[in-house]
Order: sequence, then structure tokens, then C-alpha cells
Amino acid sequence: MNRTERRRYRNLDVTIARALHILAVVHWIGGVSMVTAVILPAVARLKEPKRRITLFERAEGRFAGQTKIFVTLAGATGVYMTHRLGAWDRFLDSGYWWMHAMVLVLTVFTVALFVAEPLFLHAWSLRKAKRLPDSAIALVQRPHWALLSVSLVTICAAVLGAHGM
Repeated sequence: MNRTERRRYRNLDVTIARALHILAVVHWIGGVSMVTAVILPAVARLKEPKRRITLFERAEGRFAGQTKIFVTLAGATGVYMTHRLGAWDRFLDSGYWWMHAMVLVLTVFTVALFVAEPLFLHAWSLRKAKRLPDSAIALVQRPHWALLSVSLVTICAAVLGAHGM
């Protein structure tokens, strides 16, 4: 193997980790976008409030399991790349604020998916939906739009930051 080939394969693990990281983020935030911009508005237009909640629960429930996998993969590959590249000190530099933003978005989704949703958020949402069926979907839409917006800004910032801007 010549010098060029050795250089190419020296960071192959980081390249694979980056590809998996991007794949995970695309699937995760793409799904959040689909739920937020397509499924929730379609569900909100249904006439019967009970059908709205049932349909939303089915649609989001199918995606929630996938989201848990891809959020975990994004976090694991992010930690791996940071460790492998010796980039932990970037968290001490405000110029790398976009890395803090990525960790924040990942943390919010991780807490929501693995802690809040199973412990209290799901039950709270169902109680609200039964008590206020006409406004239940709107109650769900607001945080979805907020999380999607912050996620998209973070993705743009991370791409720009990773390319030296």
C-alpha cells in the first residue's frame, strides 16, 4: 500500500462514522419534518376530534421507535467522532457554538423520547386530548414546530461550521 492509499484509509472509521451520523440526522429530522409539516396538519383537518388523536398516535407511534434508534445512532457517532478526532476542546471554544447546539438538540430529543414521553408526557397529552379535544392537535403542533425549527437552524449551522465558516 502506498502513502496515498494509507492516508485514505487512516481516517476511514471517521468517514464511516460521519456518513452514519448524517444518515441518522437525515432520517430523524426528516421524520420530525414529515410529522410536523404533513401528518399533523392533515390530522388537524379531520372532523372528529377522537379520530385525530387516534390517527396521530398511530402515525407518530410508528415513527417513535425509529426515532429512538436514529437519535441514539446520531449521539453515538457524534461522541465517537469527537473522541477519535480529539475534538473535546472545541466545547471550550465559543467559535464552535454549533457543536453545543447539536448536543442541545440531541439532549432535548433524548430526554423527550426516553424520559418525558414514557414517564408522563404521553399520559398528560392523552388527558389533555380527552378534556380539550378540539385544541389537542394544536397543543402538539407548537412544540413540534419549535423543535423542527431549532433542529433545522442547528443543521445549517453545523454544516457551515464543519466547513470552516
